[in-house]
Amino acid sequence: MFAISKDKIDELFALIGEKQPLYLPVDNETGRADFKKWEKGVKLSSNLKTVRSAKDFFFPKTEHMVSYEMKGKEITVNDPRKEIEDFVIFGVRACDAVGFTVIDNVYLNMNPVDSYYKNRRDHGTVITLACNEPAKTCFCSTYGIDASLNTDKNGSKGDISAWLSGDKYFFEANTEKGKAFIEKAKAVLKDEDAKSVDSLKKEISDKIEKLPFAHLDLSKFQGKDMLKIFNSKIWEKVSEPCVGCGTCTYVCPTCMCFDVRDFKTNNGIRQIRCWDSCMFNDFTQMAAENPRHTQKERSRQRFMHKLMYYPMAHEGLFSCVGCGRCLESCPVNMNVVKVIKAVQEDDEI
Repeated sequence: MFAISKDKIDELFALIGEKQPLYLPVDNETGRADFKKWEKGVKLSSNLKTVRSAKDFFFPKTEHMVSYEMKGKEITVNDPRKEIEDFVIFGVRACDAVGFTVIDNVYLNMNPVDSYYKNRRDHGTVITLACNEPAKTCFCSTYGIDASLNTDKNGSKGDISAWLSGDKYFFEANTEKGKAFIEKAKAVLKDEDAKSVDSLKKEISDKIEKLPFAHLDLSKFQGKDMLKIFNSKIWEKVSEPCVGCGTCTYVCPTCMCFDVRDFKTNNGIRQIRCWDSCMFNDFTQMAAENPRHTQKERSRQRFMHKLMYYPMAHEGLFSCVGCGRCLESCPVNMNVVKVIKAVQEDDEI
């Protein structure tokens, strides 16, 4: 492995950030962390749990897709995309990195490939950093994600895995992009023994074992009980508090629904893609109405997709990564943990 002293990490950021865009978790005015572009004086936050995940870099909140210019009867189609320069995201948590895999399965591994998303994925280098202090709301281990190894049971990793052990950061390249990063950074990195990292992994694993939701029971979410869960009476109760604000979907690292809208300009049409939420009453509205009339139906759709539909279509990979953001952000304390427990406690399933 390669390493750098904690007190010299800014030298690494300067070396990389002066050559290409570099983003890292930085404390905001509320005391929480958000990803921010590195510039001189920007300091890495000690909190890796950013308000929103790094998904934003590959699937932005709004995106200009195409424009149509009209001059008389002539229509010109303009592609607004430009070649994206290579960029680096430092300090991504293991759960958020697995979230990229969830989205990749839909936008990259199915036809047609989403070329807008692919363009960003091709140019982004992801450096995961192990969670030395996992939050009480985290439950990534429920899904087989190992925060100490920066991976999941299927081996999903960032381009580089990193650990802060003692007074040093350690780096291990996992992909060709990761190896290229190490080559660029060798001027400030040293080849070092990683015994202390092994001890750190054990410490992190022990902490995760003690978290309140470390071992949620997912035994009923195996596909065979899909209709029983769908028709269960639990949905009336768990969805009752929901106000349909969509906050849970906007902070989620795996939600990927969008809407496409056309806006008239002075000389044509501008087409925009923007995030959407299955919790909104106009989501997938067709002609006159949303096919899911009630908040119960909309809530059920969200959680059934996370825990049943997606894993059934993708070899058991859940579309929830246990980041805990929905637990922290929901104004009425409704979340996936309550749904999992309610299903497990329903004797009719």
